Amino acid sequence: MRQATTPAPESGSAVLWPLDVTMMRTSARHLLAEDAELPSDEALDTLVLQLRGHVMLAIPFVEALAARLPEGDLPRACALAGISEARTRLGLEPRHALPARIAHAQRLARSVTALCDHYENLGESRP
Repeated sequence: MRQATTPAPESGSAVLWPLDVTMMRTSARHLLAEDAELPSDEALDTLVLQLRGHVMLAIPFVEALAARLPEGDLPRACALAGISEARTRLGLEPRHALPARIAHAQRLARSVTALCDHYENLGESRP
């Protein structure tokens, strides 16, 4: 796996630093790998907080990269759809049962992975 070298997009007057997609993908893999072990209650809570943070951090980066592409561009549309789905997942509250909490965490992990993919793909396609 390679480290993203995409230059950071600008947000207003502040420059954002590049995302650490390797670390973000590693966090997501804790729940998505075929051989993933079931986390403890406390570990699951921590992982959900970490994944939520990754999603909240990645969204502005992917939005900024997508905004540089023309309207109607397919990679732009895919990225914006991924952002919309990630925002929806951030707004969901799982039931208290462990299976529901794990399913919620896995959905967040899939959003993290998708946002990392969009970040890398849009960064590589920049002019």
